[in-house]
Amino acid sequence: PLARFRRVKSAELSTMIKDEIEPLGGFVGESLITPLFLAGEALTAMFFIMFQHTYLGLIALGVVGTQAFVIPKLRRRLLVLAKERQLSARQLAGRIAEVADGAVEVHAHDTSNYERAEISWRLGRIFRIRFEFYQRKFLIKFLNNFLSQVGPFLYYLVGGYLVIAGRLDIGTLVAVIAAYKDLPSPIKELIDWDQQRLDGQIKFTQVIEQFTVEDLAPAEIQAPMAAPALPQLSPQAGGVRATNLTLAGEAGTKLIDGVSFDIGLDQHVAILGSHAAGVAELTQMLARLVVPSSGRLEVGGFDMTKAPEAVTGRALAYVGPSAYLFPTSVRENLMYGLKHYPIREAAYEGEALEEREFQLREVRRTDSTPLDFNADWTDYQAAGASGPEDMELRIVEMLKTVELEEAIFEFGLRSAVDPAHYPGLADSVLRGREAIRARLAAPGMQGLVEQFDAERYNRNATLAENLLFGTPVGKIFDIENLAGNDYVRHVLRETGLSDDLLKTGHKLAETMIELFSGLPPGHEFFERFSFIRQDDLPEVKAVLARAADAGLEGIEQADRELLMALPFKMISARHRLGLIDEAFEARILHARRYFAEHLPAGMRRGVEFFDAARYNGAATLQDNILFGKVATGQAQASTRIGAMLHDVLEELQLRPQVVSIGLSYQVGVGGARLSSSDRQKVAIARALLKRPAVLILDQAAAVLDGGSQNRVVNSILECRRGRSVFWALQRNDLAERFGHVLVMERGRLVEQGRFADLKSSGGALQRLLNAG
Repeated sequence: PLARFRRVKSAELSTMIKDEIEPLGGFVGESLITPLFLAGEALTAMFFIMFQHTYLGLIALGVVGTQAFVIPKLRRRLLVLAKERQLSARQLAGRIAEVADGAVEVHAHDTSNYERAEISWRLGRIFRIRFEFYQRKFLIKFLNNFLSQVGPFLYYLVGGYLVIAGRLDIGTLVAVIAAYKDLPSPIKELIDWDQQRLDGQIKFTQVIEQFTVEDLAPAEIQAPMAAPALPQLSPQAGGVRATNLTLAGEAGTKLIDGVSFDIGLDQHVAILGSHAAGVAELTQMLARLVVPSSGRLEVGGFDMTKAPEAVTGRALAYVGPSAYLFPTSVRENLMYGLKHYPIREAAYEGEALEEREFQLREVRRTDSTPLDFNADWTDYQAAGASGPEDMELRIVEMLKTVELEEAIFEFGLRSAVDPAHYPGLADSVLRGREAIRARLAAPGMQGLVEQFDAERYNRNATLAENLLFGTPVGKIFDIENLAGNDYVRHVLRETGLSDDLLKTGHKLAETMIELFSGLPPGHEFFERFSFIRQDDLPEVKAVLARAADAGLEGIEQADRELLMALPFKMISARHRLGLIDEAFEARILHARRYFAEHLPAGMRRGVEFFDAARYNGAATLQDNILFGKVATGQAQASTRIGAMLHDVLEELQLRPQVVSIGLSYQVGVGGARLSSSDRQKVAIARALLKRPAVLILDQAAAVLDGGSQNRVVNSILECRRGRSVFWALQRNDLAERFGHVLVMERGRLVEQGRFADLKSSGGALQRLLNAG
């Protein structure tokens, strides 16, 4: 249930699975054979000793009995401490995740020391538990070892006396002592096994307690079902009909109280209400994300309160105010809503087939799901496509509906693409490069792009790009590692640039420290002069202090590399710091030639050089087409070049391919690499793509600006013409565009009907409009 997830920290769940569930598998695998084997080994030695001499056998039995009784008793406290340690570590992981998620608030409110103190307190608590745990553990270990050595001592003492007294044969004593040497080891391992068993029981109990929920949905709700087996919704059987829907909160208060309505499946419905009106709860009930406490909700004659997710997940689509995106590509996120059931089985051969057969055998034994993750799960028919080729066209349609196609196009332009994955792309890009070069020669366009030239320093590129005259491939010549690269250092020494670059880095560091001192976090200068991060300032200050004491010649290699790394990120035209003059540029060009001529064969794959006649697979599409850098300081250069790129790509019919490349853009964890508005647009497009019977949106466009909201709302309503939409709006005036309006107040439906009729009545809708 969603209410349960709101009270659980994701970091605690992942820590529990990693640290508590995973170790149980190793114990279960040997839970039977280990005690049987060890017990047999110990009993064999014990019976042999008893057979040799009864008194000596009783001594062995007494020592072993003491071990078996005392040691487990003492270890009970260790189990309690182990449980406390697991809980404390799990809580620490959850707290650290909270601080990471709230990093902006921590810095904005100067609570870093408060959070640091809490983390320190939690670490201290864990240390206290671990200190007591290991004190007791080694005490028990000492006692166990002591008891293990008592046996031989007693045998020498008692057995020696019996031999002297003539009551025991010396051979028997030697045999007993030899047999006893094989007894402590299995006994110790049996005691350890019992410790693992009890520890496993505690972990298992904790996991069961954590995942045992009173209102857990029955397994049948999530039973996999293929589309043909699903019941079909019938508009003739009725629209969206709510009958006395009620939802009780955790405190017993009614969040939704007796809501009833009957609206056709071809209607567009606006839901309005204040913050505490129950609008969000109503939309979640409509999407069957929350099950009503009482009442009935029907869609097309089907009771959605009891329907399996195989029905609701296809017939309904929901987008909330802050949608979540999975850390994969834009394309995969858009098609996520179509992955209900395997459509086409994966083809396996050789070892892969054997592995799949093994998995299926284990599935039958463990009663796990037999569904194949590697199969094609995408329901193309639900999206109105016949296959993967048509799906791309449907995706682009939805992107245009939510005004996201242009952003995806830009993602494609900023992507580095392997031409082997896109046949014909390299040739098309080279034709585009020629077209761009011709247009840049036109009057008024010169100077907008500074193109790459092997004999000229490009002032709109970084110093690193000028030195390499190419794009790094992999980590060898990555700009972050360049100052520490042995070959680059060799090139700088041979061309006499090493000391000059160090001095330039020193001046640059001094300038940045002077410039950044006193600036607040997030200031635009940190973005503009991106070669120094705000977090790096203390380290740079320390290096400058050491350089002031020992001189640049006396600083350590690590400090030299830090200072030399700074100029590599400098762009003359953008940063305008006056540290690179024409003479310095000429020396960089000399180093460029030396770098290319003497590059070792083993490093040639580490850089792809700029070549006007070749496609550069390590550079972005935009850099490949322009074969240069957009000039800084030219009026509207980026806008004009962007329009030129669009025109050229349209002429070459490359735009669909660039959009397809942009769809492979990785969105990051939770969609962090996208803006909040783009994240919402992706989520809305994902819902539209699966063409649900009912589309439910809860302030899904609230993060968009006013103009974008107007256009996107109109576009979505046009796309959904004749199909049901329920939209909880943030702006009440947008309700005029909907055919039906529901007005909520304190969990109750107080008004419903056409916008014009409700507005003229001067009731609840008019009050909301007056309030803004």
